[in-house]
Amino acid sequence: MPDDARSPANSTPLKSTSLCHLRIEGIDVTYSDEWVIQNLSLNIPDGKLTAIVGPNGCGKSTLLKAMARVLPLRSGRVLLDRRAVHSIPTREVAKVMALLPQGPVAPEGLRVRELVAQGRFPHQSLIRQWSHEDADAVERAMQATDTVQFADRPVDALSGGQRQRVWIAMVLAQETPILLLDEPTTFLDLKVQVDLMTLLRRVAHDEGRTLVVVLHELNVAAAFADRLVMMKDGAVAAEGPVGDVFTEGNLAEVFGLDARVLIDPESERPICVPRIDP
Repeated sequence: MPDDARSPANSTPLKSTSLCHLRIEGIDVTYSDEWVIQNLSLNIPDGKLTAIVGPNGCGKSTLLKAMARVLPLRSGRVLLDRRAVHSIPTREVAKVMALLPQGPVAPEGLRVRELVAQGRFPHQSLIRQWSHEDADAVERAMQATDTVQFADRPVDALSGGQRQRVWIAMVLAQETPILLLDEPTTFLDLKVQVDLMTLLRRVAHDEGRTLVVVLHELNVAAAFADRLVMMKDGAVAAEGPVGDVFTEGNLAEVFGLDARVLIDPESERPICVPRIDP
């Protein structure tokens, strides 16, 4: 049994109504004995939006799954309020931490409201059945993601972007203090990406929830994140405030990208502009 499972701190149940701290300490993750993440440590700031970026295959999605205890660890620990997350029962974790993976698939014929309602599953039990609180959480999530107009339509009848918004509504309906989202802006046009990231940033800042978001678009990450993590070859190459991490040197080192980094005069956020030969 891991030491964390025996410590007094682990005797205290996690509280879904309070902020929970997430920390990664020296984790190794392998697939079929192939090392994907090696000795990675990361402290996730509370009540902020942390964006993880990096080239394809660098381990971003693997890290997110390890944080959510979907994948086992070869070594190291993921700590949730000082408890080893891999020693905590799944339902208890799901009350405080929600994960939206890449490419989720809904059962055929499932309607939008039914899918969003599945976000309330961790809060159900034999003595606590569906309540007005659950219904209100589903309605708030659908309003926030502008999916109310799809409520009675089958999920598989929606466009890719519409389906993505419905999945995000399901995660929001779970009402956890920590949300892990793997490329949630996939399939969305730029305007919808901006609207969605504005929503997620508001969830972090106004509601004090902790968000960790894997993003593909570098400028979107730089525009909305409070903290930026750049990964390369299964390790953290750089992390910290966006302005410190989003530099020409780091873009070249991590992505092999020859680009200028400019500062938007209005937002004071960095923007990368690839250098193109005339």
